[in-house]
Amino acid sequence: MSGHSKFANIKMKKEKNDAAKGRIFTVIGREIAVAVKEGGANPESNAKLRDVIAKAKSNNMPNDTIERGIKKAAGNLENVNYVTNVYEGYGPAGTAIIVKTLTDNKNRTAANVRAAFAKGSGNIGTTGCVSYMFDEKGLIVVAKEDTDMSADDMMMFALEAGAEDFSDEEDSYEITTTPEDFSTVREAFEKEGIAMANAEVTMIPQNYVTITDEEDKKKFQRILDLLDVDDDVQDVYTNCEED
Repeated sequence: MSGHSKFANIKMKKEKNDAAKGRIFTVIGREIAVAVKEGGANPESNAKLRDVIAKAKSNNMPNDTIERGIKKAAGNLENVNYVTNVYEGYGPAGTAIIVKTLTDNKNRTAANVRAAFAKGSGNIGTTGCVSYMFDEKGLIVVAKEDTDMSADDMMMFALEAGAEDFSDEEDSYEITTTPEDFSTVREAFEKEGIAMANAEVTMIPQNYVTITDEEDKKKFQRILDLLDVDDDVQDVYTNCEED
């Protein structure tokens, strides 16, 4: 089946230094707080919380840190006032960028996101200006080094669990689902004891753009770097692929 290997690269190449891990844990901590506020602190009855916990584990967040985050959120519901916002815009060479944020200060976040685009010679557009170029899908990535299952067995298991598509890549198996079926498929993998390097609902570009100009590459990376260090930014999606 056709794959979508390029969009997983960012997740598979996450920095491993302590500062990067700390920021990722902060981002996921906010997602835990929102999930608890919306559906309670019991993962068994809160599918969204189960999905966030799976995301936390795929990012190597320790179990005790996850549990502390859930307990803290449960005892602090009145102070959980995070709001989700989505920004869409263009980077150098016509690249499309979607930025999802979770913040307690929309004005601060909007200013920071706009500044990131501006410093990389990009610009924020209107709602829907680039999102039509992406498909929202559930994504599960299984590193080949973490499983003994063959490609055929993995594909059959994924499809029987309700997956929409399967791709056998160089170092990993990539399984896509509809957003609605993501939790069911992810839980099937979890129950089977299959380690997941990545498990979340993401945005997949329908087509990719390659930046060839070196100056444009630097500007584009400048945007990503500024967004990457912003704790309000949850996810960044782009249709740019490496040259």
